[in-house]
Amino acid sequence: MTRPPTAAQRRVIDAAEPVTGRLKGTETQLAALVKRGLAFRHPRPPHAHFLTPAGHRIREAPEPEPGPEPVTETSVSAGSGVFAARIGGEEAADGGPSRMREVHSAWQGLLEMRRMTNPDGATDRPCGWERTHLVQAAALALEAAGHRPADADAASAGYRVRATPQPEAVAVREPDPGALRACAATLEKVGWQVGEHTEPRTGARYVLASPRRV
Repeated sequence: MTRPPTAAQRRVIDAAEPVTGRLKGTETQLAALVKRGLAFRHPRPPHAHFLTPAGHRIREAPEPEPGPEPVTETSVSAGSGVFAARIGGEEAADGGPSRMREVHSAWQGLLEMRRMTNPDGATDRPCGWERTHLVQAAALALEAAGHRPADADAASAGYRVRATPQPEAVAVREPDPGALRACAATLEKVGWQVGEHTEPRTGARYVLASPRRV
């Protein structure tokens, strides 16, 4: 793509559903986004339109206006706000019913994205969006399953999900061995390949996880 989307196209992109990237707009608007490679039309009824990875990047990029807020790697942008999966290490956040509803909604949206974008409609393995948002995807799976994220205290219990130099892999750390194994079991259940490893210098155990392809 050589030209940025028009203001009208940007509004359609920004208004896409959280996580799934499902679009609403006129047939002309949607067809224009498809032509530019920013959206695709699902082959199965109801033939909904969704953002492509390029469309997601446009939505997550700051607007070309003065003083835009940077989009962090833990953000899943939406037209009306930002849902941030807790990766561990943040300041203590609201963990009440409203947060639980947000997390549940985001997870259900991700399962719907799997169903609509995996070629065979499978929901038991990660989709393309998860492969380009590894940390957020793994953290969302853990938080949705009820695992506790670590707070800002470096010595606190709870999981921490971090990027790694390896392609398509994240590291999950949790000081409690039982809780670490439970995190690994959760990720494996929702379609990630997992393996426990030991830090050479500290001897601490951690889980290396990557999205399963088949």
